[in-house]
Amino acid sequence: MPDPLTPAQRSKCMSHIRPKDTSIEVSLRKLLWHAGYRYRKNYSRLPGTPDIAMTKQKIAIFCDGEFFHGKNWEHGEREHIARGHRPEYWLKKIERNIERDREVDAQLNELGWTVIRFWGNEIKKHPEACLKAVEECILEKKISAYDVVGLDEID
Repeated sequence: MPDPLTPAQRSKCMSHIRPKDTSIEVSLRKLLWHAGYRYRKNYSRLPGTPDIAMTKQKIAIFCDGEFFHGKNWEHGEREHIARGHRPEYWLKKIERNIERDREVDAQLNELGWTVIRFWGNEIKKHPEACLKAVEECILEKKISAYDVVGLDEID
């Protein structure tokens, strides 16, 4: 299927896609901030430069766009892109992004960090559910830390 945009128009559209401080990131950060959680944004000291890093709790949060990170990749999206404009480029790019996301998750887990990934539409449509997921993760980390200390040591 031919691209309805000229190469110059396509280039202009793509140049407006920002790598950080996207609307979904800002939205989630505001929720976390107003709930009293503090974090680092675009934390380059960690693999993958998480969009939000809660250093105290060791939680790395990524806000992934559906297209670039391959949402529903195995359930039809791959075939949809294969029928589009420049499929060889986009298939290679998105598959590498998916692979890189898995590699980053493994590296962060190895460093003792918990990784949370949200799709952009999850944040847009259900921001409170995303906040709740982060809060549940924090609670789980507190409980596991409490279990490590043990009840005998507290008395």
